Amino acid sequence: MEERKASIKRKTGETDIDINLNMDGEGKYDIDTGIGFFDHMLSLFSKHGLIDLQIKAKGDTYVDSHHTVEDVGIVIGQCIKTAIGNKASINRYGTVFVPMDESLAQVSLDVSGRPYLVFDAEFTADKLGDFDTEMVEEFFRAVAFNSGITLHARVIYGKNNHHMIEALFKAFGRALCEALSRNERIKGVMSTKGML
Repeated sequence: MEERKASIKRKTGETDIDINLNMDGEGKYDIDTGIGFFDHMLSLFSKHGLIDLQIKAKGDTYVDSHHTVEDVGIVIGQCIKTAIGNKASINRYGTVFVPMDESLAQVSLDVSGRPYLVFDAEFTADKLGDFDTEMVEEFFRAVAFNSGITLHARVIYGKNNHHMIEALFKAFGRALCEALSRNERIKGVMSTKGML
């Protein structure tokens, strides 16, 4: 069985990013983006998705968190797309609900090759640490459009912004793990078209 790994570097005038990803890992992580709250969320994504993830990112955080968060999302998306290869024998779909104290989040995704994002969450704080909460949607958009995943992410209810965002990242990791799990009963890809 082929390894589902990817290593991608991306350097622009705004960011310098180096990511190693193993879809069939144990949830080990080593993450440094220079944005503490974002590091915490990516660690949760890795742990709960059983994805080994190493991220070294430097960005123009003296401006704000936008470029770093978006570009990390772009590279994670590219890594996912590269790692999963021809998508043979994967379940394709994943749907997970994750509670976090008073909050409940749901992520449903389809490894379809057709990138799309539906994002339904409202936050009442503009920032958590050095992280701009509006960047949660931008991160998921960057991942979805660079991985070729149809992604629906929503906070069903919640009051604490940290809990709501944490539930989304955990749910994304678990839903991705579910969708990319191999099923020996699936011959080729899970599509009547014969391709994804």
